Amino acid sequence: MFNFIQNIDISVIEKIYRFQHNLNSELFNRIMIFFTNLGDHGTIWIVTALILLLNKKYRKTGILAFVSLAICSLAVNSILKPLIQRPRPFTEIADIILLIKMPKDYSFPSGHTAASFVMIFVFFRHIKKYFIPVFIIGILIAFSRMYLSVHYPSDILAGLIIGIFSGLAGEKAINRFTQKRLTDKKISI
Repeated sequence: MFNFIQNIDISVIEKIYRFQHNLNSELFNRIMIFFTNLGDHGTIWIVTALILLLNKKYRKTGILAFVSLAICSLAVNSILKPLIQRPRPFTEIADIILLIKMPKDYSFPSGHTAASFVMIFVFFRHIKKYFIPVFIIGILIAFSRMYLSVHYPSDILAGLIIGIFSGLAGEKAINRFTQKRLTDKKISI
């Protein structure tokens, strides 16, 4: 099963790389590099969560975003990447020339995509007004990772799923904490 998925992943990355190479568009390359850099270390999403946290109207959503991003980071960077240790596409496919600095960690799952989908989930559930721009940025960050040959499609798909589940886990944790605080206040009254 793994070989089947790996073969599909390699085929897709080779096609995207050929498209990138044949397109030979400095502008499009710069756009993809911009979006991948935007997602580095989850910076755009951490800053977004901080802005939400500082805004009284969106403070609870900011807390949710931070909790969900923390869950996501733990799952992706501390558990799954070291456990699975999947090499990146540029190390497995001959002749790929990277347009960005070579990432040093493992490929599976995509942390950029996971963090992006945490925020897509948070905005979809809690701030629909800004969902579309967050969705577009998140999709572009995820696609840029394949376009730049640093992730396979299955890494992206896993990141998407982990991001959504991290958002759900964050909601559940916050709801439990809120319920416990309400229960504790009722008892002390």
